[in-house]
Amino acid sequence: MALRSACDARHRADAWLRVRIPWKARLGIHVAGVIAAAFLAAGASAQTASTDADKTAELPTIVVSGEQPGPGLWKVSSGDHVMWILGTLSPLPKDMHWQAKEVEETIASAQEVLDSPRFKVDADVGFFSKLTLLPTLVGVRDNPGHATLQQVLPADVYARWMTLKTKYFGAGRGRNIETWRPLFAAIELWNQAIHRSGLTRSDITGDIVDAAAKRKGLVPVTPTYTVAVADPRAAIKDFKQGSMDDLDCFEKTLDRIDSDLDAMTLRANAWATGDIDALRRLPDTNQREACLAALTGTNFARERGVTDLRQRIENTWLDAASAALAKNAVTFARMPIMELLAKDSYVAKLKAKGYTVEAPDDVVE
Repeated sequence: MALRSACDARHRADAWLRVRIPWKARLGIHVAGVIAAAFLAAGASAQTASTDADKTAELPTIVVSGEQPGPGLWKVSSGDHVMWILGTLSPLPKDMHWQAKEVEETIASAQEVLDSPRFKVDADVGFFSKLTLLPTLVGVRDNPGHATLQQVLPADVYARWMTLKTKYFGAGRGRNIETWRPLFAAIELWNQAIHRSGLTRSDITGDIVDAAAKRKGLVPVTPTYTVAVADPRAAIKDFKQGSMDDLDCFEKTLDRIDSDLDAMTLRANAWATGDIDALRRLPDTNQREACLAALTGTNFARERGVTDLRQRIENTWLDAASAALAKNAVTFARMPIMELLAKDSYVAKLKAKGYTVEAPDDVVE
């Protein structure tokens, strides 16, 4: 089955002020703010168009194409109840096709499908109220006072930024992002670098999992941690005017673009060919944690109680997984693969709770 070529519509904003985004699978790219306006802005920045400069792009490593098996499934069991988990990865090779037979057969035997955990900002306002909020969204990505990147960044960091921006956007392009906050500018540059490297951030497993679930008569369950915003207009104003310590996020994004595209491509190839051992040897040392810290460290986030966002999202998924294992003979789930390979992974937490966990390369049937 051909892989999807566009971002999953399920991950777009629900109107203007109700947004779902996946946790770590996309946080490095679509990371925005802890309010719906900021999430929407980041989502818009994910659209990167092909330019003439693409013809001279430096591809770090040839990526695989054609039909590929993808990784095997993790097995989590409690007695005769089992959860099979697909580890997902982003970015992946742009022109590959995924052999999804194992996933489709597993879903056909399942009683529940769990999607990756998500964080949702929810503002309970009506349609016309949303319309009146639109003017406040203008400039939500900009630095306070419309300061430029050259004004807010150290000189050496700005010089690195200009070198990479020229490399991936082309000379004279990308002027519109010079007034953006460093975090948002980093997102845009990251997207362009991925686009130019033969990779895609499309959710290639989503359509296949959804189609298989539909054939079984199942609707995937998305464990979701929700933050309610009582006064969205004030929240947007606070976010736009507030400071953000996003220099670390910005620098680490530049570092990763500068040095990690080869490793990203190798990880993508390893996922496509099902090489779990290679994925273990290629840890995903990326910038997401620094960017998340920039967001949750703002006064806006602290005042609305989202400083421990990662832990809350993790707990939401672990609770849903435990409930599914208790009630279902077979559950299918999907989760970013680096969350399955990390030392403090979600499956390690399940193992600590007493469940039996087996990786794809050590499952014996």
